[in-house]
Amino acid sequence: MHGGSILDEERLRQLIEAGRSLVSQRELGDLLDRFLEVARDLTGARYAAIGVLDDRRENLADFITSGLDERTKGIIGDLPRGRGVLGLLINNPEPLRLSNVSEHVRSYGFPPGHPAMRSFLGVPILIRGEAWGNLYLTDKEDGEFDAADEDSAVVLAAWAAIAVDNARLYTSMDERRAEAERSLQALEATTEIARAVGGETRLDRVLELIAKRSRALVDAGGVAIMLVDGEDFRVAATAGEVPPRIAGSRVKPSGSLAGRAVSSGRPLLVADISSSLRFALSDLGVKARSGIFVPLQYRGTTLGVIEAFDRHDGPEFGPQDERLLLAAAASAATAVATAQSVERERLRRSLQAAEEERRRWARELHDETLQALGGLRVLLSSARRATKDSSLREAVDAAVEQLADEITNLRSLITDLRPAALDELGLAPALDALFQRARTGYGLQIETTVLLDYEQRRTPDRLHGDIETAVYRLVQESLNNAIRHAEANRIEIDVMEEDGEVRIRVRDDGKGFDPNSPSAGFGLTGMRERVALAGGQIDVMSSAAGTTVRASLPAAPAVRATA
Repeated sequence: MHGGSILDEERLRQLIEAGRSLVSQRELGDLLDRFLEVARDLTGARYAAIGVLDDRRENLADFITSGLDERTKGIIGDLPRGRGVLGLLINNPEPLRLSNVSEHVRSYGFPPGHPAMRSFLGVPILIRGEAWGNLYLTDKEDGEFDAADEDSAVVLAAWAAIAVDNARLYTSMDERRAEAERSLQALEATTEIARAVGGETRLDRVLELIAKRSRALVDAGGVAIMLVDGEDFRVAATAGEVPPRIAGSRVKPSGSLAGRAVSSGRPLLVADISSSLRFALSDLGVKARSGIFVPLQYRGTTLGVIEAFDRHDGPEFGPQDERLLLAAAASAATAVATAQSVERERLRRSLQAAEEERRRWARELHDETLQALGGLRVLLSSARRATKDSSLREAVDAAVEQLADEITNLRSLITDLRPAALDELGLAPALDALFQRARTGYGLQIETTVLLDYEQRRTPDRLHGDIETAVYRLVQESLNNAIRHAEANRIEIDVMEEDGEVRIRVRDDGKGFDPNSPSAGFGLTGMRERVALAGGQIDVMSSAAGTTVRASLPAAPAVRATA
């Protein structure tokens, strides 16, 4: 105690009760407010404050007051940072009593609107031997602070140090417990997603399960999963309050929240979608107030994005929801990548089987049906020469002419099924034959450029068979769409090999269509599948002025042509 000061029994009892009250507090803010109230009651101070030191213990990082009303605080403005008299305790952490604080040599004076203060008592608050802050008491109601007030403040500061240390330990324990709970929830989310999709290899089923589980995980009103498809996003799955009709639709990622999440590789938590970047799904009629956008990443590759909208019941999404969805997305991305790999292999085998079937039918039609029709035509021609009956000759002439037409149609069908030139001569001759048939059969203006860069590959070998087939089918389907559906009059076709890629452009002046509509047709879906399987990109732009198909495929390692 200070200089022989004797604390009376009543004050000692109050100090013991104050200590018990302070150490029972768990919330630091409540603890400090209670501490200031007790300090004022015990010492008779009109005003009290705690100055919390910064990490370097050189200035005040926080200043908590008691006795000032909100209006006065507003008039005073910025709180002190530890200069003047307040700074004395920072530089020398020892109790300080002043009869008139304004007369001290270190006094800075009070700012405008500050209440008048005379008497002053300051006591350091030491936690485990290190300065944590200071207790400041001013304007004792009945005169100056005495030795008993100082001793009381020192004891209170010691109680406060213990209580603050305990409160920080409890806070740290609570934070660790909360972090452990968050980690457990994230693990459960990952496990739940993995268990739900485990053993399932159908991509549509995997995506449906992920969408439903993700929605339940964060209690979202709706969830959509969009996968990267060339330069676009494709809505691959939905759950909850999202129109099911949008599944399969394509949207542009440019300038959208989903595009930002994918390009940055980081999740986005958006409290107000209307004030943010473009919401891509709004183009499809989806309305949302808030959302979480989490990229699906697998081995450094972003496959798409999970979007959760509008919490179904309760507060808006928070960081915890973002962490849970991010944990779910990690497991979901693995499942999607696995399913896509299986899907690609299934598609590759399906396309190879289809081409083999086309080749078999083309061969059988050529070797059997076409030969039989040719033989029948020869027999009828011979019979015509042997008869003198004019009516019979006319009937035979009509039959021979019809046979000739059917033979021509059959040859065209055989070529469409699997052109012999593609197998025997290569891509360029097969495309030239395709263009010539289109010009002859439909009388259209078709301008073509085919340049395959054999010199760049430094070999006369052909492109890989799968690439040749993919390019041929892509051009064939684009040409057929322009002729049969777009009712085009003029078509431009470029097939050029540059910089290790085969680049295709097919442009027509037809009536156009909506390439992003789910009802765009199986032909366009097949084109996209072939290009994706080859590791390329395709973009379809269409308007009332015509349609342009642009695609690029990697020029895979060439294989030597076999006759």
